[in-house]
Amino acid sequence: MRSLLTRKEIAETLAGRLKNLRLSKKWKRTTLADRSGVSVASLIRFEQTAQISLNNFLNLLFALGRLNEVEGLLLPPAAASIEELEENKVKKTKRGLI
Repeated sequence: MRSLLTRKEIAETLAGRLKNLRLSKKWKRTTLADRSGVSVASLIRFEQTAQISLNNFLNLLFALGRLNEVEGLLLPPAAASIEELEENKVKKTKRGLI
């Protein structure tokens, strides 16, 4: 299923949500930076441009107590039948085929 939002719009939404969460805790940027290990400059860049490394994003989520929300991303699709479930057990590959 394709999203109706662009990647940029999704990143901007996440940046806005993170900023709102920081503000709801009444934390300054320096507070979140200190608690997460992410530089203030990186935090400002994320809040203003929605650009951040995955590692820094995860560090920010951890500091805000929300890291558990990403654990459910990229899970394999649920099997529709017993046969499909058994087939998926056999087909686990470590490399792509293409």
